[in-house]
Amino acid sequence: MTTRGGGPQPPALSTAPPPNGYHHRQYYPTTPARSSSSASFKGCCCCLFLLFSFLALLLLAIVLVIILAVKPKKPQFDLQQVGVQYMGITPTTDPTNAVTTTAASLSLTIRLLFTAVNPNKVGIEYGESRFTVMYRGIPLGKASVPGFYQDSHSEKKIAATISVDRVNLLQADAADLIRDASLNDRVDLRVLGDVGAKIRVMNFDSPRVQVSVDCAIVISPRKQSLTDKQCGFDGLSV
Repeated sequence: MTTRGGGPQPPALSTAPPPNGYHHRQYYPTTPARSSSSASFKGCCCCLFLLFSFLALLLLAIVLVIILAVKPKKPQFDLQQVGVQYMGITPTTDPTNAVTTTAASLSLTIRLLFTAVNPNKVGIEYGESRFTVMYRGIPLGKASVPGFYQDSHSEKKIAATISVDRVNLLQADAADLIRDASLNDRVDLRVLGDVGAKIRVMNFDSPRVQVSVDCAIVISPRKQSLTDKQCGFDGLSV
């Protein structure tokens, strides 16, 4: 069939039903809504991860700037004075041999005065500190110092008292103690302790810093006083 202009006419669409009596329906694939929500959730998680990473890096940068500006230094903690309030030695001899010393008991009361120096531009928070008095490796008594806060560029005195009540020593140590006290008028003791401190900057505490105290002291039983003291600060002589 041709049109008036002489050109071919397009074929007419057939409206007749299919021979088998069923109509043909054409289906188009649709994108499920679940895929779009999953993509949105992944995008949100990615944004949150980037935000938290940025905040963490920003906080780390601020802390580094503060540390570089403050330049924190380790605090100084030293045993300044030792006051002997009482010292008594009671020997125990063998009933069959009055010359042989089988044991001895030591009673001692000393007052320790520590000096804490903060050389930093910020304050320091000290935890509870414990100190032990020893004789030839034998613990005799302990003392504790409660935690405290120290201001910047300051010096603070802290006192602690150690009381030893009739600590029994075995034969070898008892004989050395009696000989040193009676012949040499000296008793060598050792004071050990660890002090924990944290530097505080803008209400933030730094990691814990450990300060060790190791002092060798010599006490005169006759004079009831301290005759010598040598201390170590973190392994260094002070």
